[in-house]
Amino acid sequence: MTHRTVVRLALLCALVLLSACGGGGPKKRVFPPSASVQQLTVLPDGRWSVQVRLQNFSNVTQRFGNVAGTLRVAGNEAARVQITPDLAVGPESVEIFTLELTPSPAAAQAVNAALDARRSVRYELEGEIVSIEPNKRTDDFRFDSQLSAIPGLTGVLR
Repeated sequence: MTHRTVVRLALLCALVLLSACGGGGPKKRVFPPSASVQQLTVLPDGRWSVQVRLQNFSNVTQRFGNVAGTLRVAGNEAARVQITPDLAVGPESVEIFTLELTPSPAAAQAVNAALDARRSVRYELEGEIVSIEPNKRTDDFRFDSQLSAIPGLTGVLR
């Protein structure tokens, strides 16, 4: 056997072994999604325009059918959040949905005080997300963070 034949045979064996290890690609992993507030804008009539960030942490596309929860600002229940997106969100991706909400008086006062003082305000978004695909499931979520006044943008917290 020549040196060239031995090298070709070794390469062929390596390719056969590598193809046997393939196993159909990476394993599909589905993790609970989450929702959070990306931006809150106080509208001229006192209502809020809220951008809700829906995040898919899975390595497969998920289709979401319903997001329902409660938004609290500075410890005060502000409003109920309800989104029925029926939208596929790609692996490890995010989609943004905008809602107009009428806040409770206490929550509106807390947001207005934060805007006037140019400071941040704590918020919590808690509820459940219903996934339709790759399998039907309901996941609870809770997201705590803060929103800060944005210089140069009147009435906007991010």
